[in-house]
Amino acid sequence: MTAPRHIMVVAGESSGDRLGAAMIRALRQEVGDDIRFSGVGGPMMRAEGLETIFPTDDIAVMGFTEIVPHIPRILNRLKQAVRAVVAARPDALVTIDAQVFSAMLAKRVRRRAPDTTIVQYVAPTVWAWKPWRAGQASKIYDRMLTLLPFEPPYFEREGLEADYVGHPVAERVAQLTPDAPAALRRELDIAPEAPVLLVAPGSRGREVTSLITHFGEAATLLAQKVQGLQVVVPVADSVATAVEQAVADWPMPVHLLRSEGRTTDDSEDRKFAAFGCADVALVASGTVALEVAAMRTPMVVGYRVPKTTEFIIRRLVKVKSFTLINLIVGRKAVPELLQERCTGPRLADALEAVMADGSAQRAAFEEAFASFGENSAPPSVRAARGVLTAIARKRRRRTL
Repeated sequence: MTAPRHIMVVAGESSGDRLGAAMIRALRQEVGDDIRFSGVGGPMMRAEGLETIFPTDDIAVMGFTEIVPHIPRILNRLKQAVRAVVAARPDALVTIDAQVFSAMLAKRVRRRAPDTTIVQYVAPTVWAWKPWRAGQASKIYDRMLTLLPFEPPYFEREGLEADYVGHPVAERVAQLTPDAPAALRRELDIAPEAPVLLVAPGSRGREVTSLITHFGEAATLLAQKVQGLQVVVPVADSVATAVEQAVADWPMPVHLLRSEGRTTDDSEDRKFAAFGCADVALVASGTVALEVAAMRTPMVVGYRVPKTTEFIIRRLVKVKSFTLINLIVGRKAVPELLQERCTGPRLADALEAVMADGSAQRAAFEEAFASFGENSAPPSVRAARGVLTAIARKRRRRTL
């Protein structure tokens, strides 16, 4: 197989920047250093040698109301990206996550440069809602790289080749030093035998507002039953002040882990160390639950959304669980207390039960992460190989 010489990578948000950086490193390992990368990325991709058309921050806007004022700039950046891809004629274009921007870019490139190999890394959640997007994806992408083991069949049924590459959290945890949790306990002056509750109330203001009171009540009730309980709360900078104010009157020792002034890698290491040093965790629904599971810490998931959002979700979302671990293993291994069930007393009771016996959860975590390939090639390597396979197959089709 002839090695590619130029791959364009477009990451539309910070999580994609990390995925892209790891994939670029893996591609160099697979084909050597005689390869060029250009596109849209953040500091991690630039550190791996990406020549940027413009930075990820220019298009990384979340939420409908937040995005509206930025639409003219985003559309201009979209046109700029399309022109760059069409002019460069790379061996492949890899779009990462950022589903709306990625699809708009892929459609335009497919129309103007139909021979371009286009790969999407991180599949749209067609298994949860809008399943018809799998058919749309088959018309614009040559290959889909998925993070979850049950995703490929949705795209393969539409004729789109798909590779399950594994979730990057497994690769991230492998980079953590084994004694990091114990070292964090020492840093925070928490005795090795002291019981620790990890509290993660979300990374967005609206999440924190809706959850922090209930999480605080649960922690208080649990502390009344578990002597010497200490609480560790890793927080994103965007909500650190709000969380700090909320936990100020909690009646047990609370250790707030802020990332301000630290590098991204250092902050991530401390966050995962916090997950690992806890005996039990109370977390908002989302990626953080998967990250806590990666450290094999039993947990309870709680979440609340406004009534109007709940009304829409119940009619659109097709899955029976909002926790990825439960979806992967096909059972309710992790307790989920949502909406009216997400109250302090109910959360505290669930935490006490899990703290008493977390063996079933740990078995589910082992099962899930075995499917992520913890003991095989890491996700970044499998993603790189998926890109190379897509390039090779497109080349073969052109010669037929």
